[in-house]
Amino acid sequence: MKILLIEDERKLAAYLRRGLSEEGYGVELAHDGIEGLHQASEGRFDLILLDSMLPGIDGLAVLAALRKTAGTAQTPVLMLTARAQVEDRVRGLQSGADDYLVKPFAFSELLARIQVLLRRSAATAGALEPTVYRLADLELDLIRRKARRAEQRLDLTAKEFNLLSLLLRRQGEVLSRTELAEQVWDMNFDSETNVVEVAIRRLRSKLDQPFERPLLHTVRGMGYVLEFREVGS
Repeated sequence: MKILLIEDERKLAAYLRRGLSEEGYGVELAHDGIEGLHQASEGRFDLILLDSMLPGIDGLAVLAALRKTAGTAQTPVLMLTARAQVEDRVRGLQSGADDYLVKPFAFSELLARIQVLLRRSAATAGALEPTVYRLADLELDLIRRKARRAEQRLDLTAKEFNLLSLLLRRQGEVLSRTELAEQVWDMNFDSETNVVEVAIRRLRSKLDQPFERPLLHTVRGMGYVLEFREVGS
């Protein structure tokens, strides 16, 4: 799930970016309205966090432009503002915001509202892209950030969840260490780094070791694949 954060308060922006990244979201950052509009038009985002008072172009003007652009017209927008007056919130919602959060706010509330908007967006879009993936007795919910196997919850870190979601979305396909490093850690693979092997080992200890049938397999010299294999295959 990719989020665009348009926020000019750099300390707050850095805090939110770090917190959301730790929750497993991919976050891109813009510090003014002009840059935010450019990034929104150039990329594909599942949700936009938009400050109402921005340099360059203010938040309401950015929102109006987003709603007039085909690529962002349906993207959920959660506005962040220091203005607590009812009329300000009403104006934001009437201008096309999907939700409105007044500063200062609890990070846990921001997360809850993001999850609600993502669920609503998936339902409105008819779930064109699945938000729940399954393989055998494994189930992964991208929006609720939960994974279960044989009805038991898997206690995964954010990186382990992202790694599993990538493997599950591309189940049956062998993914190299290089691709996993690029997709999950946003890093160029370094042969001296064992971050992928360590993460795979930890994920396997939670995903496979407590259960009878392994789903995560190593393909020597190539990488890793998530798939259900019959006994003896």
